[in-house]
Amino acid sequence: MNNRKVAIVHEWFAVVAGAEQVVGQMLDLFPQADVFFIVAKPDTVERTEFLRGRKVTTSFIQKLPGSRDSYRRYLPLMPMAVEQWDLSAYDIVISSAHAVSKGVLTGPDQLHISYVHSPMRYAWDLQHQYLRESGLTKGLKSMLARWMLHKLRIWDYRTAAGVDHFVANSGFIGRRIKKVYGREAIVIYPPVDVHTFELCTEKEDFYLVASRLVPYKRVDLVVEAFSAMQDKQLFVIGDGPEMNKIKKLAGPNVKVLGYQPLPELKRYMQRARAFVFAAEEDFGITPVEAQACGTPVIAYGKGGSRETVVHSSDERRRTGIWFENQTVDSIIDAVYRFEQFPDGISPAVCRAHAERFSAARFRDEFRSYVDACWAQFNASRNLESIAGTRAARTFYDQSDNRLGEMTLESR
Repeated sequence: MNNRKVAIVHEWFAVVAGAEQVVGQMLDLFPQADVFFIVAKPDTVERTEFLRGRKVTTSFIQKLPGSRDSYRRYLPLMPMAVEQWDLSAYDIVISSAHAVSKGVLTGPDQLHISYVHSPMRYAWDLQHQYLRESGLTKGLKSMLARWMLHKLRIWDYRTAAGVDHFVANSGFIGRRIKKVYGREAIVIYPPVDVHTFELCTEKEDFYLVASRLVPYKRVDLVVEAFSAMQDKQLFVIGDGPEMNKIKKLAGPNVKVLGYQPLPELKRYMQRARAFVFAAEEDFGITPVEAQACGTPVIAYGKGGSRETVVHSSDERRRTGIWFENQTVDSIIDAVYRFEQFPDGISPAVCRAHAERFSAARFRDEFRSYVDACWAQFNASRNLESIAGTRAARTFYDQSDNRLGEMTLESR
């Protein structure tokens, strides 16, 4: 494997979030790999340790006006952008995909493995939610957006044929891959830096939500729910376009702290009575980080939370509780049910569960999978070569026989 040329392809590198951490772990496994981004912020690349000194290739979109900060506006050009990279010199292409990177062009003698964080949500099952949140439900702009998404779906489905093996970051995304592309995927959970979030067994009487303040995270529902339970305290950590909305919804028992550096975030996460998570996520890293701190999670029971939070009657396994609906009433009901556990939820059980998602585990599983795929790929090529040689011999033998017959007839 070490003598094979590897390319790692990712969509954009603007912040170092969960998907980018996956790229970092892949580069740890394949230190000689070259990296391809549609767009990369130079300052983010410079301060990211796992990219220092590496060959990083970007697309033509990198040179377009405003692309480094407003790259999403160029989404219609991104399929063409990833198709312009000449990857023919690489034996193995690994795409880290949540939009278009799996659409890179590869040949029959190249192995393409795609680690999928999610098929394009806004182009598939979440299209209507995306259009509502973007104010694109009617009018000419809505028609243009729908047409663009229609074209993206056609391209996205077609390019799935160029992927040899799909890897999903959760069983939930595995089902999405099956639904959208008609392909099976194995599940390898993304890496979570559980060692940074140390266990704390001493808890205080407050709840915590930590998230980007964007619509789909549904922090507004959590704030509304706790504002209606004024005997319970909630801290909100995070920043984003919904900050003003969150502040207006917050009652006197809800403290909106905005962005907090990692040491402060950890301190709140370690001391919280429970972490509240209302989003439907593909995987969801922050609930795992909370459990690594020994903090149980009250989570919306759909998406990745069903795999990262153990909702069980067995206290030896239980790490949290699910609520059924993304509503204020459902969250309130879950909080009261959580508080009825006679002995609470064990911090040690939460921590042990979180360790199942460690970075070391990701590296072991992903490396083993790539090695197995490469061995299978080579074995298949060798068999095809042998079969082709046999077929050629049969063809030439038959040709010789026919030629001999023709020669006899001509006499």
